[in-house]
Amino acid sequence: MTPTTPDTSRSLLSAQVTVRYPGKAPVLRGVSLEIARGEIVGLVGQSGSGKSTLAMAILGLLGRQHAAVDGHIIFQGNDLLAMREGELRSLRGRSLSLVLQSPLASLNPALQIRTQLREAWRAHSDSNATSEDCDRAIQSALKSVSLPSNQDDSDFLRKRASQLSVGQAQRVLIAMAVMHRPALLIADEATSALDVITQSEILELFARLNREIGMSILYISHDLPSVAGICQRIAILHEGQIVECGPTEQIFNAPAHAYTRRLMAALPHLPTRREAVLAKAQAATE
Repeated sequence: MTPTTPDTSRSLLSAQVTVRYPGKAPVLRGVSLEIARGEIVGLVGQSGSGKSTLAMAILGLLGRQHAAVDGHIIFQGNDLLAMREGELRSLRGRSLSLVLQSPLASLNPALQIRTQLREAWRAHSDSNATSEDCDRAIQSALKSVSLPSNQDDSDFLRKRASQLSVGQAQRVLIAMAVMHRPALLIADEATSALDVITQSEILELFARLNREIGMSILYISHDLPSVAGICQRIAILHEGQIVECGPTEQIFNAPAHAYTRRLMAALPHLPTRREAVLAKAQAATE
């Protein structure tokens, strides 16, 4: 997979945030993150390190959890933390999109896929958009994620979530997320519920969307091999702070921070043929 070379002349997103919940220590402590236009950035950390909290802060979705968010999140030249909810709502789904890790749980089990795609499109479209505009957008989005896209006779669009495989359901969610060609897609553990073959297909899909429409991606995962396969830069989040950030090759081959070195050391090691032969010979003599 070969993502596009990022345009580093101007950041798409620049964030420096601290997040606190009442009566608790900060979940994020002065976290600083930059994403360039057309760039795929990996955010890596163990469970509870604050990865999803950062994603929700960018999307402005922490208010209902009574979290205090301090600092700034500059996106396309505007500070998201200074925006009202109505202004944020107009960005979500259009310029900012999210794909979560549980596709079958994210889709409405009672509605056909066609209905859910239409509702997702209309929720973020101009009031003067037509049904024909909607159908064209759905067809284009489904085609972009390699799903059946014929609006007239596709049995696929008549299906409900329970009739889809996990991989198909994840592609439907991605189609919803990219329908308006967002500038930034946040993929929060978007491949963790998938088998390795489907995971590879989804990663290829992300890389292709990045190439074809120039979409930046914040790829949040604890799965280091998938991060290595798609991301140009990686930020390591540990105990509410980004302790290291750099090009993927540097993070994997020459990690500077002690926690990053621990992560790299924990990667599974595949034995070479010689090691396997020696191990087999040793076992035979015991």
